[in-house]
Amino acid sequence: MVDRWRLSGVFICTLFLVSVAVLPGNRMAAQTSQPDAAQIPIAFVKAERNRPLPISRLNIVPEDAGLRGAELAVKDNNTTGRFTNQHFSLSYYELPKSGDAAALIDRIVQDSIGLVLVSANAETLLALSDAARGKPVLIFNLDAQETSLRQEDCRANILHITPSRAMLTDALAQFLVLKKWTRWFLISGVNPNDKAYTDSIRNSAKKFGARIVEEKLYAEASTTTRTDTGYAQVQKQLAAFTQISAEYDVIIVADESEIFGPYVPYRSWSPRPVAGTSGAVAMSWHPAHEQWGATQMQNRFFELAGRVMGPLDFHGWLAARAIGEAATRSNSGEFAAIRDYLLGPDFGVAAFKGQKVSIRSWNHQMRQPIAIATTEIPVSWSPQPGFLHQRAEVDTLGIDEPESKCELH
Repeated sequence: MVDRWRLSGVFICTLFLVSVAVLPGNRMAAQTSQPDAAQIPIAFVKAERNRPLPISRLNIVPEDAGLRGAELAVKDNNTTGRFTNQHFSLSYYELPKSGDAAALIDRIVQDSIGLVLVSANAETLLALSDAARGKPVLIFNLDAQETSLRQEDCRANILHITPSRAMLTDALAQFLVLKKWTRWFLISGVNPNDKAYTDSIRNSAKKFGARIVEEKLYAEASTTTRTDTGYAQVQKQLAAFTQISAEYDVIIVADESEIFGPYVPYRSWSPRPVAGTSGAVAMSWHPAHEQWGATQMQNRFFELAGRVMGPLDFHGWLAARAIGEAATRSNSGEFAAIRDYLLGPDFGVAAFKGQKVSIRSWNHQMRQPIAIATTEIPVSWSPQPGFLHQRAEVDTLGIDEPESKCELH
């Protein structure tokens, strides 16, 4: 009996060693494939853009973020594919800042690929979606968090793997309300993403019964003013900036641009916790997450990529794994069958979050639990206990169906 279990373990481990190789034409695929296997190609599109340099080097986004997660998922898919007679491959495409979205979509279609993972900002994502209209293409949004993409700007040919800002701020609000930290001092940046996060925080406070007792605007729009100030000067400035008369429980930072937010913890006038885009942060994935079998996922990713798994890597993995799950369950390698299963009521995929994740029919957002975490470890997961929903508690995060303004087209 022991020998049989040992042999079974060796067999399973061997299956996980199916590797991903770079082939000519930027095509990445598993090295082995059954001759008659159904071919399921996946595209990964990385759009070039200017990412501001973060305050902390720990927050620099790797050049291959997202792509390595998708590679790992293709390996996972091909492990199952050996038994289902399906073979998955991954092709990499770049879109320059001045690139032609329509031409890229045409190229991908000519390469006989319909399942497209996209790491891009909202503007580029919509350009790709519009170019793909009427074509056999389904786009997986890995990066753009704008809630408007799930509302008035929603598209039928986009699935949102990354959580919306509304989901993130709702997750944070639930945690703070559960802690009874309901009086918030909100400090906002001036850049467009900071303003969008600020609006989302206001909506979440109203939704869950918190109160913003005071708001202040941090007026700097770039990082240039911080380069020569030094820690002592920053500490003095922030202490004065955060000295207010209102009583509050927590400082909420809305600074997606990382102009000032990481400096706020431990430098405020009053001894209060910090949350928002710094301090306790809501995120889809954390590099130190170990619950629900996530340790083995983290280890496999580190072995593949030589670094830890960040949220964008997780989104790439989850998108490609969703494709694999849909292909397995539909028992098909055809684009239409995979798309229809992904959008159907039976779809769900395990994502190391304690429950299967699935797609909201009203706006194509992937519903999923959200981590509340510090730099080192997750602190909690939302939805929090006591926040009830008539169908699924996870739908308390983000835009629920009665609130939806999305008309998929």
